[in-house]
Amino acid sequence: MKTKLFFLMTICFVMVGFSQKAELKAADKALKSGDAASAKASLDGIQGMMAGADEKVQAEYYFMRGKVYADLANKGDNSAFTEAADSFQKVLDLKSGGAKYKDETTQRLAALSADLVNSAVEDNASKKFDEASDKLYMSYKISPRDTIYLYYAASSAVNGGHYEKALGYYEELVTLGYDGGGMVYKATNVDNGQVEEMDKVQRDLMIKSGAYKDPLDERIPSKQAEIVKNMALIYTQTGQDDKALAAFAKARESNPDDVNLVLNEANLYFKLGDKDKFKSLMAQAADMEPNNPDLQYNIGVINMQQGNIEEARTAYKKAIELNPGYVNAQLNLSTTYVDEGNAFIDEMNGLGNSKADIARYEELKKDKDALFREGATILEDALKINPDNQSILTQLKNIYGALGDTENFMKIKKLLGE
Repeated sequence: MKTKLFFLMTICFVMVGFSQKAELKAADKALKSGDAASAKASLDGIQGMMAGADEKVQAEYYFMRGKVYADLANKGDNSAFTEAADSFQKVLDLKSGGAKYKDETTQRLAALSADLVNSAVEDNASKKFDEASDKLYMSYKISPRDTIYLYYAASSAVNGGHYEKALGYYEELVTLGYDGGGMVYKATNVDNGQVEEMDKVQRDLMIKSGAYKDPLDERIPSKQAEIVKNMALIYTQTGQDDKALAAFAKARESNPDDVNLVLNEANLYFKLGDKDKFKSLMAQAADMEPNNPDLQYNIGVINMQQGNIEEARTAYKKAIELNPGYVNAQLNLSTTYVDEGNAFIDEMNGLGNSKADIARYEELKKDKDALFREGATILEDALKINPDNQSILTQLKNIYGALGDTENFMKIKKLLGE
């Protein structure tokens, strides 16, 4: 009886092995004919048998599975990239069984990495930033030496507003000690006049051959300061204030001349209620670039957001002084007066019909209208430099409408072509 049982078990084992071979052969045939879906179906049929299969059979199975899913990925199935990468990696993880496929698997993984990057480029162009980030990160995991893909994965995540994901990638870059700087070697192709990038040895050989000319060594600056700065901004946005302050301190050590770092750190201190530190940093920023109209404008914006109206006006006026045609500064400066005037409206609307209320109403209206006219004067001056600017004209029209100044309102409407 034992002999019969052993014999039956042997037959079953042979039948299973035969089934595996048959399905692998069918999958290979289907893939070669371009029918990746049928190839996948054949492999799915024996997936459950792989755990106890011989290593050589496993290697053949996962190698074939990697090829099938890579083909599906190239045909537009983005979810297939992960399966292809995992399958090829399992081939490499097998010891003796995977030796036969090691070289080709390594080549196919490299090709898959390139396909992922190309697909990510298309996703970024289509504003599919989350998908692009995932693909770039996967490409990095396939080839960990290509840390630039991890950096690009973080950048795509930031562009898509996926800050927690970006933060994880940035933290991984910091742990790796990623710098991102270096030297790029370029030369001009004599035949087509195109400037091409290559490694130094190849570039030097091409120059000697005469096929290329005008060698150029271009230094790429380190990305460490940018990474730490982005981390600080994400920490701020996600409410991790202590980490943000530490990141700002580190970023400023690496890049002490970055005025935007000072401005962002100042904004964080204001949020934390430390107004003395806020004012100190704002003054520091102004001292760093006193003749930079953009800086003065940014100082105005931050102060305006924080309700420091007089400081905002001073900064906007300085920006306009440095750049008389600075439209955004002119618009915002005008807005500070309009907003201050609007603040009187609630009280005006709440007054009654008594003699005292009427007197108070007239007093508030006079103050409101004076502020509105101040805002209008700023924009009228702005029109002298930018007479056709639609934003200036539209805001000016709205102010004259609120003032009940029909003559000027109609004049601006005419300028707008309405």
